[in-house]
Amino acid sequence: MSRPPLQPTPPAPTAPLGMARAPMAPARMPPQAGERRTLVVGRGISVQGTIQDAERLVVEGTVEASSLNAAELQIAPGGVLKGQVEVEDAEISGLMDGILTVRGSLVLRGTGQVIGEARCRRLQVEEGGQLSGKISMITEASPLPFAPSPEAEAG
Repeated sequence: MSRPPLQPTPPAPTAPLGMARAPMAPARMPPQAGERRTLVVGRGISVQGTIQDAERLVVEGTVEASSLNAAELQIAPGGVLKGQVEVEDAEISGLMDGILTVRGSLVLRGTGQVIGEARCRRLQVEEGGQLSGKISMITEASPLPFAPSPEAEAG
């Protein structure tokens, strides 16, 4: 079976001479209540640098982040995240390599692996999940790694 050839699109209508045409503004959908700004790095895609303003990050490919601050992190099976990350909640089914700070819950799935340093308030590890390196629990009394120490504030 062969496809019919593509038909050319007709030219856009133009305004008569002497009449200015208003530029077309891109259509934007208004944000829905409860909708989060989500960045999805799909399979086979690599991203490097600083990630800002993403409330939710889903990693299916590879991300090398010098800095990442988001509310929610999800690393899918086969996904790789390397770098320094600070999030509210994280679910790891792929590989996290670096420094991970989770202010809320860290869930390490059976296919997940964390290498390096991890700090979290709550931790859940499924059978098969792997932690290699340093892990510490955040308590109400322990400061976050980026918070100034009491000595620094006094001096």
